[in-house]
Amino acid sequence: MKLRHLVAACLVAFAPMYAASEEIGEPIPIYTENQLFRLFDTNSHLNQVKNVDNCQLVQDIVARATKIDSPAYEFLYGDMLAWGVCVDRDVELGLYYMENAARQGLPAALEQIGRYYAKGTLVQQDRERAIPYLREAAGMGNINARIHLAELLLSDYGSPLDYEDAYRWLYNSVTADGRKHKRIANLRSGLEMRMPGNVIARAKRRDTFW
Repeated sequence: MKLRHLVAACLVAFAPMYAASEEIGEPIPIYTENQLFRLFDTNSHLNQVKNVDNCQLVQDIVARATKIDSPAYEFLYGDMLAWGVCVDRDVELGLYYMENAARQGLPAALEQIGRYYAKGTLVQQDRERAIPYLREAAGMGNINARIHLAELLLSDYGSPLDYEDAYRWLYNSVTADGRKHKRIANLRSGLEMRMPGNVIARAKRRDTFW
């Protein structure tokens, strides 16, 4: 009888951490990918893990990053490692997981690594190396990547051949953030000063949303 009670108590204790589905027998995701994407967009994912969820979901995050190869969870875990959020800090391993997510095409990972190279955060500053990361993320619709890419181009990094795409991406960007909107307008003006009128007109005509 006591053993049965002990087993029941253990099941109750571990149920919140591994919320299992009786139908499929697999853990239910604590965050869906769409939830993570929204957190990445607002750069609130680390705050969510640490301050909102009080580091209670670390084991689940680690399992999904290391065993399921989910790009979103790899990026989340990599960022946690890089800054020591709810885990022991390990910058090299954190960048490894972020790079894995970027190679699988996660826009948030591409933008962040590109920004890190542009600013010299955690890595040696290399603005030229930042360009391919930012360009790929910009093409996938990441507004922050579009802004950082245009800033680098206007600082004479990258290639003038990228001006048209950078301008088109900014032209098609939509944001409710007033400061970001003004930044985009200023960057467009800067690019316009370097581009022939026919190229500007062509960039505006191209009806490709991202």
